[in-house]
Amino acid sequence: MKTYIVGVGMTKFEKPESRDWQYWDMAKEAGTKALEDAGISYDLVEQVPVGYCFQASTAGQRAAYEIGLSGVPVYNVNNNCATASTALMMARQFVAGGLNDCVLALGFEKMKKGALGGGADGGDFKTSPVARHYGIMAAKHGFEMSPPTAQIFGDAAREHMELYGTTEAQLAAVGAKNHKHSANNPYAQFQDVYTVDEILAAKTIHRPLTKLQCSPTSDGSAAAVVVSERFVERHGLEDRAVEIVAQSMTTDTEESFASGSCIDVVGKPMSAAAGRQVFEQAGLGIEDVDVIELHDCFSINELLTYEALGMCADGESGKLVESGATTYGGKWVVNPSGGLISKGHPLGATGLAQVAELSWQLRGQAGARQVE
Repeated sequence: MKTYIVGVGMTKFEKPESRDWQYWDMAKEAGTKALEDAGISYDLVEQVPVGYCFQASTAGQRAAYEIGLSGVPVYNVNNNCATASTALMMARQFVAGGLNDCVLALGFEKMKKGALGGGADGGDFKTSPVARHYGIMAAKHGFEMSPPTAQIFGDAAREHMELYGTTEAQLAAVGAKNHKHSANNPYAQFQDVYTVDEILAAKTIHRPLTKLQCSPTSDGSAAAVVVSERFVERHGLEDRAVEIVAQSMTTDTEESFASGSCIDVVGKPMSAAAGRQVFEQAGLGIEDVDVIELHDCFSINELLTYEALGMCADGESGKLVESGATTYGGKWVVNPSGGLISKGHPLGATGLAQVAELSWQLRGQAGARQVE
């Protein structure tokens, strides 16, 4: 069964503790905006998957109740950086499987200041859910006192530089591009523009990654209304319906760990598998794509994703971003929203914020960010 997004909404992403609000306030704002965008009321929503990482159990109910008290099932979703995307996938599966005609996918996060601990503070990662990943990193590169999430991606960047000659300036070019894009996004946490030299001169988080090419901690929420084709027709929503033609979720296989490489450990094989699956489902290829929102938690992950999606050969991603191929006037526009690096990264909301941006782009409603 075909599925469509007919409404999206999000809050402005904010620096933690900079705004006086609670997670249920931000969720109400984003969810209400999505329903208003769809032109429907909450009583038409049949299920609500809610994503977050750092709030208590059943925070999803606390958030959804601010939007309405209709007695529908609310699912609490926690899947780290993929949390909001997982909520969207659940919503789509409910509709595609014929269980529901209208589902609200909602995500939010209220975070603390400072870097994410990543479950490996002080090098003690034995109880971390990603202990296997950190173990491979530590075996190859040792363990430093920089934030562990930045460390594992920074080590992947070092490997990429050693293997392919990727430069620090090419990594910084990702940050410069995304900060420039965010200047036109009123929802972005940051709207400052930086040169490559300024990004290189920023505080080092874990060499070669500087602060301005790492995603910040953020507060914020985003939401999407997912519906069936008959719901679209019944409510006359054809003018705003964006079809989800393909979607995939992958997890690690032995390939992620066999090489002992941080490039593989941080997820490049998973991204490549997901990309192959969605292109096969859609009957399309990367050459058919105009605009991309991808997970630039760190600049190196954007470069690795270029390669995973087939935008360039392995090792050529630094040259690709440096050439201007991934910004306005190039072959693709990647992260017109500013990406995680500049728009912000409230974990439970990130994937749905990307969906909001892509929906606005496909509906021609992205304003100064519009990709032609």
